[in-house]
Amino acid sequence: MVKWEKLISESRLGLEERPAQEMDDIRSIFQRDYDRIIFSSPFRRLQDKTQVFPLPGSIFVHNRLTHSIEVASVGRSLANIVIAGLRGRMNGNLHTTVAEIGSIVSAACLAHDLGNPPFGHSGESAVADYFKRGNGLKYKGSMSEEEWADFTCFEGNANALRVLTHKFNGKRPGGFTLTYSTIASFVKYPFESSLSAGKQKFGFFQSEKETFRSIATELGLVKVSDNPLQYMRHPLVYLIEAADDICYQIMDIEDAHKLKILPYNETERLFLAFFDKHSDQKVLDNIEVNLNIVTDHNERVAYLRAMVIGKLIRECANIFVENYDRIAYGDEVKSLFSGLSDPSKSAMNDVKRVSLEKIYNDSSVVEIEIAGYKILGTLLETFITAMMESDNYMSGKLLSLIPLQYKENGETTYNKIQTVVDFVSGMTDLYALDLYQKITGMNLPGIA
Repeated sequence: MVKWEKLISESRLGLEERPAQEMDDIRSIFQRDYDRIIFSSPFRRLQDKTQVFPLPGSIFVHNRLTHSIEVASVGRSLANIVIAGLRGRMNGNLHTTVAEIGSIVSAACLAHDLGNPPFGHSGESAVADYFKRGNGLKYKGSMSEEEWADFTCFEGNANALRVLTHKFNGKRPGGFTLTYSTIASFVKYPFESSLSAGKQKFGFFQSEKETFRSIATELGLVKVSDNPLQYMRHPLVYLIEAADDICYQIMDIEDAHKLKILPYNETERLFLAFFDKHSDQKVLDNIEVNLNIVTDHNERVAYLRAMVIGKLIRECANIFVENYDRIAYGDEVKSLFSGLSDPSKSAMNDVKRVSLEKIYNDSSVVEIEIAGYKILGTLLETFITAMMESDNYMSGKLLSLIPLQYKENGETTYNKIQTVVDFVSGMTDLYALDLYQKITGMNLPGIA
């Protein structure tokens, strides 16, 4: 059985030999994790990375930054309800470290998208497809099968682990030097790429494999296999996953309404379907009163969205508490969303159906995905070719554009390609577009 006194560890990656409280600070060590992330450059760059819809003109929809902040807010609420539920379940006989769950979950939620490339989820597919079907295929024989899978199944979650833990050139050991608990809590898929069955779901690259092994061992995570390496999830991963699912599923509906992809009546129907006419009658009566007061459709949708999120938070937290024994013993448990019951289960299925049919296939979304494929594929081809032919004059010019932090001494094909993937995946949408236009000659500085 996993133990909270081990799961909640104050050890910092890269600073294991230093005391947990490095300075006189009113913040807990886990609250400092939150602050380190929110004040970081990779976190700020999320403001210019697509969530689903193209970055805003006159209508402000979600980007990766606002999404991450909202996920952290929902995650903290989930954690607080879980703490109260576990204390009640165990008659208060719960390890004192559990009080820190809210801080750990909110920090991990902030971190969960830091490894995502530009142009939304299509960016991950664009990177993977360059190696699966594009010119990157020619490098397959120059690395191990495990290393090759890191690229053909490129996963933003695994890249987030690299961004936060890797010692990039000029940086200190341990990267952001976060606590082991915060790091493990955002690794949704604690296994290596060779176990992803060709899909974009795994938790760490070969380059961070031993780092994650050390963290998992320290925390007492249940090991499933050693080769390939796989662990059971840290229990708090379920809360981060639920917070992410709640936010992106529900917020996409609100954004689609703002953009007039979904009419008001359909949006209202989707949200009201989460409430049962019998068990939730008092809530529905209160909703009716407030909707009669508020006449602005956007405000109505925002209110309904808040009510739905609140209901899903309570339900997912209760599912975690109900399944606590299985989670604590390292048994395989599906996502908290899979445990939803009606009406929330049916309503969420309807939200997913409408999202697939009308939102994710809207021309504005498809167009940014197509552009992202073209832009990222071109950038990868250009800079990887330059890395492989570094003695070429033009290659030298191109490589000078890569920031020093990404330039490392690794001479293997895997290391060289990883340098370029680090560079490209860290770009914002606008920077990737600008660089693409410049290296293809479509836009030159100083020329109108």
